Amino acid sequence: MAELRPNRAKEKLAKGEIVTCLAGIDNPHFVDFVGDMGIDAIWFEAEHGPVSFEDVGNLSRAADLWGMTSLVRVGSADYSTIYRTLDMGAMGIVVPHVDTVEEARTVVEATKYAPIGRRGMFKPRQSFGVDDYLSKANDQTMSVVLIEDIKSVNNLDEILAVDHIDVYHVAPSDLAQSMGHIGDDEHPDVQQVIDESIAKIIAAGKTAGTTVSNDNVAKFRDQGVKFFYTAVNGWITSGGNEFMKALHG
Repeated sequence: MAELRPNRAKEKLAKGEIVTCLAGIDNPHFVDFVGDMGIDAIWFEAEHGPVSFEDVGNLSRAADLWGMTSLVRVGSADYSTIYRTLDMGAMGIVVPHVDTVEEARTVVEATKYAPIGRRGMFKPRQSFGVDDYLSKANDQTMSVVLIEDIKSVNNLDEILAVDHIDVYHVAPSDLAQSMGHIGDDEHPDVQQVIDESIAKIIAAGKTAGTTVSNDNVAKFRDQGVKFFYTAVNGWITSGGNEFMKALHG
């Protein structure tokens, strides 16, 4: 029998190590292209991007080949959407706008089999050839909740009390919008809330994540963030701008 694939990102977080997560890749060929870079997890976009349930199988297979954790951001804390996405082969789920303790509990209920949760009883692609999958799956399935509204910040103490969530990810853009600073996540008030939220997550003994660029990744690393999301779009733009500058002087 085959062994259950290890969830690289989850295992590294359990050891207190840094995890890198790359977004903006929604094609299996592109997953292969970045496969040897050492990225820990690939974030497939089903909230803002083109990823459908049908896509998850091939995308997650490509990630499996490189030992990368396949994460899919769904549209909301919807019970059936979450576990169906996992059934299609994703190793983890990312849930936006988790603003209340009830929504955080729904995430756990949908991602974990009993006795922790109530994920629908079905053996997904990741179970094929694995003996006793149902007793092992809870240890490898990963959940990331996005703290991206001022409402979630105000409810953060209660949300942090929910067990079996792997990452509490503070997302700047929607947070800025909810604070009345749309398009300005660098506003001092927004940055203060981000820093305070990260500190609270870490003080609670939980894993903090956030969205980073080359310019601020060191700052958040030094704050104790362990889960780093960045998008390939920024790399392409930066490289393109450098090329055009070199070309035209």
